[in-house]
Amino acid sequence: MSIDEVTAVASSALFLVIKVAAPVLLVSLIVGLIISIFQTVTSIQEQTLTFVPKVLAVFLALTVLGNWMLTEMTGFMETLWSDFARYVR
Repeated sequence: MSIDEVTAVASSALFLVIKVAAPVLLVSLIVGLIISIFQTVTSIQEQTLTFVPKVLAVFLALTVLGNWMLTEMTGFMETLWSDFARYVR
């Protein structure tokens, strides 16, 4: 296995990690921003107020997007395992 092949596999793995994690992270970011704006408008400065809505939003996002995330990761692993003979030589 050459350096170019290792780099290609690592690059596609990192891209997959970013692609799979981005929707959940964006949901958390948007919910946090909305809660922060709400806190600023109402002058409520409770630090723990953002925790529960973020956890619920991330749980909901994982529930909705979980099938897609698992399909993407499974497809990547199937590609790696199907090309395993090429990597070993």
